[in-house]
Amino acid sequence: MLTRISSFTYRNWLIAIHDAGVTAIAVVLSFFLRFDGENLLDRLPLLLKILPYFVIFSFFVCYAFQLTTTKWRFVSIPDLLNILRAASVLTVALLLLDYIFLAPNVYGTFFLGKTTIIIYWFLEVSLLSGSRLAYRYFRYTRTRNKAMTMNAAPTLLIGLAADAEVFLRGIESGAVKRLWPVGVLSPSLADRGQTIRGIPVLGSIDDLPNVVRDFADRGRPIERAVMTPSAFEAEAQPEAVLMRARKLGLVVSRLPSLEESRDTPRLAPVAVEDLLLRPSVKIDYRRLELLLKGKSIVVTGGGGSIGLEMCDRVTTFGADRLLVIENSEPALHAAMETLSAKVTQTVVEGHIADIRDRERIFQLITAFKPDLVFHAAALKHVPILERDWGEGVKTNIFGSVNVADAARAAGAEAMVMISTDKAIEPVSMLGLTKRFAEMYCQSMDRDIAATAEGDKAPMRLISVRFGNVLASNGSVVPKFKAQIEAGGPVTVTHPDMVRYFMTIREACDLVITAATHALDQQHSDASVFVLSMGQPVKIVDLAERMIRLSGLQPGYDIDIVFTGVRPGERLHEILFAKHEPFAEIGIPGIVAARPNELPLETLRTWLTALETAIAARQHDEVVAILKNAVPEYKAGGDTGQA
Repeated sequence: MLTRISSFTYRNWLIAIHDAGVTAIAVVLSFFLRFDGENLLDRLPLLLKILPYFVIFSFFVCYAFQLTTTKWRFVSIPDLLNILRAASVLTVALLLLDYIFLAPNVYGTFFLGKTTIIIYWFLEVSLLSGSRLAYRYFRYTRTRNKAMTMNAAPTLLIGLAADAEVFLRGIESGAVKRLWPVGVLSPSLADRGQTIRGIPVLGSIDDLPNVVRDFADRGRPIERAVMTPSAFEAEAQPEAVLMRARKLGLVVSRLPSLEESRDTPRLAPVAVEDLLLRPSVKIDYRRLELLLKGKSIVVTGGGGSIGLEMCDRVTTFGADRLLVIENSEPALHAAMETLSAKVTQTVVEGHIADIRDRERIFQLITAFKPDLVFHAAALKHVPILERDWGEGVKTNIFGSVNVADAARAAGAEAMVMISTDKAIEPVSMLGLTKRFAEMYCQSMDRDIAATAEGDKAPMRLISVRFGNVLASNGSVVPKFKAQIEAGGPVTVTHPDMVRYFMTIREACDLVITAATHALDQQHSDASVFVLSMGQPVKIVDLAERMIRLSGLQPGYDIDIVFTGVRPGERLHEILFAKHEPFAEIGIPGIVAARPNELPLETLRTWLTALETAIAARQHDEVVAILKNAVPEYKAGGDTGQA
């Protein structure tokens, strides 16, 4: 305890002095109230003699109940309960002092008496809690007045009362600025007619137009709407809410859940992808924190959409150091700017490097000595890799081999490769190269496990497959957005084209979750994991919904044009091969696949042959080598020359 007290800040000492002073005042005042006119002056000297010792004792009691280490601006019911506990302990101490030490030895009767002690308890509770509540109210009114003087935008909160309260606390603490709530619209009948921290629930979500019109008529037009997490539940009809709000001219933002943000509430624009998916898989965030906290992490391709999100999650969950590797200077600069703007304890450094440069990758990773490596760098666009097949082999195969070998040489605990559902029974060069990279990681993982010595857990190399990620670079969502903003048409390859989708954040959190399972040596020997993508989505349905969410009508305001299936594409993506067994691992959203596995030496022989064929630009030879390694490969279309 003394060590912790020695680390007190000046604020802690001010609180401690305040509480000690309050205790002294409560004792003296209760004594005066009880004995005024009854030998008060005769009793006073003894009271003043014992008072300093009691005040010192009260300091330790208040510290034990965390009264000296709790910020007053956030005082809440648990803090008030601690005040009750501390006051009760001090009251019992006074009772013991009076009954055991003072009464028999000094007066022969009670010195303080029960009445004095009861009065003291009420005074102690009132003074300790009253000062804290008064300070909190002062901070609240100051925040409110500041919001008014800054012309804070009148804002409607949309969602359940519990979610709205999180937002209101964010305003009171100063985390949310330039907004002032004027009311709440809740989908719950139980919330109607209630007030939440002084803000009234004005009605249901269907009342949005009437509420906005009413405030406008009173000369207080509402400018903003904030959709809380509960507003995105299916029964709340989030698409209809967003369309109505935009038609009413409101700027619409979303409030991420505290689990999602892991921070104070921060508003974000409502993105179309927030409305397009089934409910996300429930993530065990504590599990992610236990894996990443205090670790040194490398993320390759850290400037890409998935790589940057991986970097964000790594810093969110308390990594000690992060190395971002990216071959695009603008992407690396943007990533470092984004990460540096985030309040975090993680030390972040970024370097330009191409994963195809084996010497450079080895130099960076071995010098950094990471605990974990997340390999997100890849070429991923199907039509481009069908044409420039040689570049796909160099990056997706040889680049992945370089990262895996460097991670092993650096003594990392694990390397996690971001793979794709297109590696399952591949029909494209993207799927083929990714499947070969998976096989290399599989074989190295098995080889390391077989040769491991001692009690130290062997390094793990795993691959995690998932489908399309909404709003990632080059995905259909930003493409459709741009086409809608340009007035159309929206281009879809085929009316029956179907894809699996998930958000970037959900995908990255599940990737990290898969790594936690793989590193649990007692429960996992799988090295390829597949994320559950829910129900597939027809691309044409996605296009139509995005057009409607923009306030337009498909086929009337914006046309949809079908352009034909591109080389290497298939109409329906699959998550498992016909002859590829899979198993549940006990974690929602993730299953383990058990694809074919080849000896590491065989793969290295093919790598040598691939290097020769690539150098000679022998397309047919490259395909033949890869097909030997991945016999389930079926060419999905014509390929050009490298």
